[in-house]
Amino acid sequence: MSQQQSQHHVHGSGGSISIPVSEVYWSLVDKADKKFSKIRDLPYYERHRYDTYFFKVFKVYTELWKFQQENRQKLVEAGLKRWEIGEIASRIAQLYYGQYMRTSDRSFLSESYIFYEAIFTREYFREGLFQDINLANKQLRFLSRFILVCLVFNKREMVHQLVNQLKLLFDECKRVFQETDFREWKLMVQEVVRFLKADTAFMNIRPLRYSPVLESHPDSLSRAGAVVNIRNLRLRDAVLSSCHSNELKFSELTLDTFRMLQCLEWEPSGSFYQSSGSKIGASGPNRTIISQDIVDHALPSNPRKVVLYRPSVTHLIAVLATVCEELPHDGVLLIYLSASGRAVPSLSSPASDEKFLDATTKIISEFHLHNVSSDVTSNSQFSSLSVNQPASKQKKDNFLNDENNCLLFARHGNGGLNCIYPSDLLPFTRRPLFLIIDSESSMAFEAISGAEKGEQAALLLSPRCSAPIGANDYSRQSNGMLFTMFLTTPLQAFCILVGISSSEVDMGVFSNAEKLLSSSLNDWGLALASCDSLSPVWAQVLCDPFLRRLLLRFIFCRAVLSLYAPTINKVEFIPHCFPHLPEILTPEASTVQAVMLQVAEIFGVTKKFIFPEEVTFAKSRKNEVQ
Repeated sequence: MSQQQSQHHVHGSGGSISIPVSEVYWSLVDKADKKFSKIRDLPYYERHRYDTYFFKVFKVYTELWKFQQENRQKLVEAGLKRWEIGEIASRIAQLYYGQYMRTSDRSFLSESYIFYEAIFTREYFREGLFQDINLANKQLRFLSRFILVCLVFNKREMVHQLVNQLKLLFDECKRVFQETDFREWKLMVQEVVRFLKADTAFMNIRPLRYSPVLESHPDSLSRAGAVVNIRNLRLRDAVLSSCHSNELKFSELTLDTFRMLQCLEWEPSGSFYQSSGSKIGASGPNRTIISQDIVDHALPSNPRKVVLYRPSVTHLIAVLATVCEELPHDGVLLIYLSASGRAVPSLSSPASDEKFLDATTKIISEFHLHNVSSDVTSNSQFSSLSVNQPASKQKKDNFLNDENNCLLFARHGNGGLNCIYPSDLLPFTRRPLFLIIDSESSMAFEAISGAEKGEQAALLLSPRCSAPIGANDYSRQSNGMLFTMFLTTPLQAFCILVGISSSEVDMGVFSNAEKLLSSSLNDWGLALASCDSLSPVWAQVLCDPFLRRLLLRFIFCRAVLSLYAPTINKVEFIPHCFPHLPEILTPEASTVQAVMLQVAEIFGVTKKFIFPEEVTFAKSRKNEVQ
């Protein structure tokens, strides 16, 4: 190659300057690496703050990718390795995935998949793989990142293909190199295998995302016309976090947050999948602009989500404060916390239930007393002389430090540094708040209701005790939290509860039950919208498809557990919501019980439930008439 061919001409004010192509390339690589390292460490929250910086970084990588394409032969002759090209493509894929996590914009996730798929098919990291341990680690990291993107993107066939490759590569690396160098990858392989055992095809029979094809179109949802002067709020932001010992996870995505993340996004229509499939397969990293043709423009944008893996309490509170500050005027903030708790011991006798209710009442009264007294003392010029101040402070301290009323966000540790208390969330009730707590200590968060600082909060609280599960192979560690499962995959949760395994489910039977449940949830939504006694807290979110669906699935979950024979009349096994819902949709309502009976009959498990005689009698009379 001649000297002239290996030069890159840069035009400046002093004329044209010839610089070796390899020097220009490595200068661009260094510039891109510096910018990438900065954006990689930026938080995934704060609305639009880092958008400009992202596009600046992306512009540098676009320039770098284009330059190496145009000068590929010269760079290869100058010593450029194939894996170095793959490294650039991998960085671009990571940029896209990071931006998806910041914005919940599906187009970024699609582009990330495009680049990772191109790296996979072109095998950028395969050459010399078993001669260089660093290159082996690069391939392992690439596969693990691609698996994560495929999981979120719901490319299940590709996930299984990648996991098989990951296991084969790991085994070969152990054979070629020292096994001690790959201990972390052994854990990674075990992690993803366990994750996929829980995230089965049965759990994904129906998309977890909201599908306008399978569910009510957002434009057709009825508003709460019976409630006068009600706002129509939308889910704009969500903060999702779970923390349990030995919980299923892959990378920093736990099974529970993975399910909830999908539940708060739109599922593109079937026709969209068909039209976009060929584009995704053919694009590759040659397209380095943000694609607009893989977005379903008929759907609204996804609510923005922040997924936190085992955050410190101070970090969680800082994130909530930032998200609240940026929440649009018509927005609702959803907080989903799934964590172990220090709850009142599980007791099933009537006397024990009374003790639990008395304890809960005491907690709430002390919480409200603290709230009122603190406002009074802060407004009084004689507050420092108040004789009641020590007593009020004592009650406040008792509540805030009561170890029975918190969520544990650390495996080890003591006190408030590792615990989320109900009072920690009070400052965020200045904005519309939709709170989901899945924990043994969930009922302690009832104290928030009535003590808000500006906006009355909507609360969905899990049972404080896990219901007896009919499935022999079920455990929280291997399947995730049952309450979360009811909110994200309600019919699968029903099957697991009554002991119907995925191998025993007849798809025709399941489809019939799915149609019945979908129709019933829609009817319940219409009933809520037309009910005069519906709380404004629920009325103002009924027009939001995500929050509406969560609420209706909660009603189903509560009805199932209230009529399930092992948990009937046992308050510790029943979820609660605040404010209370109208009586027409309580588990005691005949319309709700009739639906439960039909679902149980479809699956042939009516003996596992206890229905009032009038419900079974009405059903038998109806069958006789037919």
